[in-house]
Amino acid sequence: MKKSIITITLALLVFGCKTKEKENVEENTGIEAVEAPVYILEVGCYAYEGNGNHVLLEITEINNSVLGNLSYNLAEKDANSGTFAGMLQDSILIGKYTFMSEGTDGNTREVAFLWKDGQLTEGYGELDETGTAFKYINSLQFTSNMPLSQTECEP
Repeated sequence: MKKSIITITLALLVFGCKTKEKENVEENTGIEAVEAPVYILEVGCYAYEGNGNHVLLEITEINNSVLGNLSYNLAEKDANSGTFAGMLQDSILIGKYTFMSEGTDGNTREVAFLWKDGQLTEGYGELDETGTAFKYINSLQFTSNMPLSQTECEP
């Protein structure tokens, strides 16, 4: 019985010291544990502007699918704009971009964006035989140097 009381007393003493030590470290350093922000894809505008390039994705609806408008105005290239309809799966927004370019309506191609840290980064990969869809979605490289950040939508 005496051994049990001594063991319990020692355990409480050790536990109490560890808790107090942790509190002292936080008080002395002034560092508090900060949780990383959680970013959620929302309805609104996501844009990149720089080096003469402007890319805008306006998400108008998020339900079973993500719907919106997408436009590219890249330096020294023809501008194009149209609609986007896709899905967000495992942080990858992938869908069909139907657009007008050089006065021609009804062009389509598949586009993909990686949703990470509150930004959408466009992905690139090998295209199928039609040249309008990705051949292997799992091998996309999200290497665009034009990440889209959430911004106010222009009226």
